[in-house]
Order: sequence, then structure tokens, then C-alpha cells
Amino acid sequence: MPTPEDRLAELGLALPAPLQLPPGVTLPFPWVRIVGTRALISGHGPTNADGSLAQPLGKVGLDVSEEQAYIAARLTGMAILGSLKRELGSLSRIACWTRVFGMVNSAPGFTRQPAVVNGFTNLIISVFGQEHGSHARSAVGLAELPFRIPVEIEGEVELRPQ
Repeated sequence: MPTPEDRLAELGLALPAPLQLPPGVTLPFPWVRIVGTRALISGHGPTNADGSLAQPLGKVGLDVSEEQAYIAARLTGMAILGSLKRELGSLSRIACWTRVFGMVNSAPGFTRQPAVVNGFTNLIISVFGQEHGSHARSAVGLAELPFRIPVEIEGEVELRPQ
């Protein structure tokens, strides 16, 4: 059975570098926190391969199209996988995805947040398969997100015993 890293390679995907925070910004929390057999994932946004924030920034339905936001959600998934790989050493330690909370920086009247967050969900299922990648999920619209990112996603995975 191929590992998640094998699946990423088959899909032609490479995990990005850690987020490059803007000057003067510090975050007093870890990107991933291990608690027993769970990994709690702090909110991530879309990043480029070098860890810079992916463009476009702004509100979905105004500055960012739904299609661009779908791609941003997929890039957010890649950023999360990068953080998990750095923390766990191997994505094979993930037994299954359990919960995902997707936040979309939404313009007034934009109501297709679930379609945007599908960019994340479809990536995770393509890498981990339906059985291990399927997760409970919420997708909500918010008035603002940090750094004007269009999508922020947090979640939780169950880990295999070491």
C-alpha cells in the first residue's frame, strides 16, 4: 500500500516550506500539538512552495473567485500536510482524519463556503483514501481572516501508536 508521501509524489505534489511570517509577527502556539494519540492542527492558510502567503488575498466573492478560493483551500491542505510531516516525521503516522474546520473570508452574500473547503477535503481524500481521509467537517464564512487570507483551516487527526 502506498504511503501518503508516495501518493503526493504520484500526484506531482511537493510539501511547502513553513509559513514565512510577516515582519514583526510572532505566534505563541505550535502549528501541531500532539495530545496522546491525537494531533491538533492550528489554523493554516494557503502558502506557496517557499512558505510565502499564496495570492490572491481578500474576500471570496469580491476579491477572490470561488475557483481561486478552492485552490487556496487545496494549498492550505498542503501547508497542513507540511506541518504534520515536520512534526510527525512521516505522514504514515496518521491513522485517520477526524475533524476539519474550514473558514472562508467571505464577502457579504457569498454562501458557497462548503464548495471552497472541498479543495481541502478532495486533496486529503486523494492522499489518504476515502477510509482514512474522510472527516467530519464544518465550512463557515467569516468577516475577516488574518493577513487577508481567503481560507483558514484547522483540524485533528488520530495517530497510530508508535
